[in-house]
Amino acid sequence: MTEPGTSQLKSTLRADLHNSMRERDKVRSQTLRMALTAITNEEVSGTTARELSDAEVLKVLVKEAKKRREASAAYSEAKRPELAAKEEAELTILEAYLPAQLSDAELQTLVAQALRETGATDMSQMGLVMKAATALVAGRAEGGRVAAIVKSALSGS
Repeated sequence: MTEPGTSQLKSTLRADLHNSMRERDKVRSQTLRMALTAITNEEVSGTTARELSDAEVLKVLVKEAKKRREASAAYSEAKRPELAAKEEAELTILEAYLPAQLSDAELQTLVAQALRETGATDMSQMGLVMKAATALVAGRAEGGRVAAIVKSALSGS
């Protein structure tokens, strides 16, 4: 079903959109359309249009999931539970396409590995450690969680 030059994940999103339209699942259809639009926008941004790889499509989906998470929190703080629930529903749909999130223990292990690889010992080297840790994590944890663990590891060593 994949078109030549199209990432597997993007093709899966398109097929799932088609199925959700058949099943008349409005929330799922709207969410998948939004995700595919974000992917298309990323493909045409820059100087030349290009096809995104699965890793790049995954980055776009992570970014969209983060937007939903932040919007839900903002709506909850503003006492708008109906809008927060809508954002949570969209987030649940997007999370089905994301890799499983790392536990704190797994994340600490990867950060420790990044610390060993970089040889960092103090906070001035946090950027170096974050670069290595982010590569190891590969979208399986939010940057804020990674940064918090890196910061605690560097301040504790």
